Amino acid sequence: MRLHELHKDDKALIVKIHADKALKDRLHSFGVMRGEELTVKGCSLAKQTMEIEVGGTLIALRAEEAEKIEVEQL
Repeated sequence: MRLHELHKDDKALIVKIHADKALKDRLHSFGVMRGEELTVKGCSLAKQTMEIEVGGTLIALRAEEAEKIEVEQL
């Protein structure tokens, strides 16, 4: 399952990030990495952006970034 498939208040565990090194490094700097738990805090209309919380940090992701994050829903 990919992150962009989740809805508000869903919780998930990050399984893998399918992205190039630059995007992986940027996500890692925010705490988005394999093994971390996240909560979806909100989505824009048409899910063009998502707000997630990882380790107490709120992060906004574009839909194309969220599609690259493989998760396991909790």
